[in-house]
Amino acid sequence: MKILCICLLLLSLSIPAMAAEPTADQLFDTGNGYFNEEQYSRAIEAYSKAVDMAPGFANAHHNRGLAYYKTGKYDLAIADYTAAIKNGYTAVSIYNSRGLAYLKTGQYNYAAEDYTRVIEQAPRSAEAYYNRAIAYANNSQYDEAIADYDKVLALKPGDMNAYASRGVAFVRKAIVDFKRACDMGSKPACENLKQVEK
Repeated sequence: MKILCICLLLLSLSIPAMAAEPTADQLFDTGNGYFNEEQYSRAIEAYSKAVDMAPGFANAHHNRGLAYYKTGKYDLAIADYTAAIKNGYTAVSIYNSRGLAYLKTGQYNYAAEDYTRVIEQAPRSAEAYYNRAIAYANNSQYDEAIADYDKVLALKPGDMNAYASRGVAFVRKAIVDFKRACDMGSKPACENLKQVEK
């Protein structure tokens, strides 16, 4: 019996200790550490492993989306934000983040929808009104953009960017109106159009 025990002891000593696989939560924490150090590629790698282990891990999708956004991979960021939402992550920040990615990719209708969700949950968010105004203006919805810039200025009266952006929206709207009147034969509108387009 002693010989058998010694053999088992020797056998157990000869087998290298196997490191435990990190859990999805541990990988998520590792990703957060890399993210905070601005090592976004390594963060993406850690979050991806966490998502592979736990596909419904909404926070890992969200944070990987943030890392993709930081590296300019906006379509991948949108996909991760959407996956996070489908898995129950519905904080205001997720719609704001996805809205920014939609703006970067020129998907202005989707951006406006996400900022509308943000505004529904945080009606005093000047940033959400401002970003939705950008989406509207880029979609040639100047009246809606101007209304949102008005909201920004009601919330933040000293916001010079909102004044400048609202001015641009007014000018773009004027160009549309001058062009329409010019096409209908109004010479003063044609002259105004030339002045505004300089």
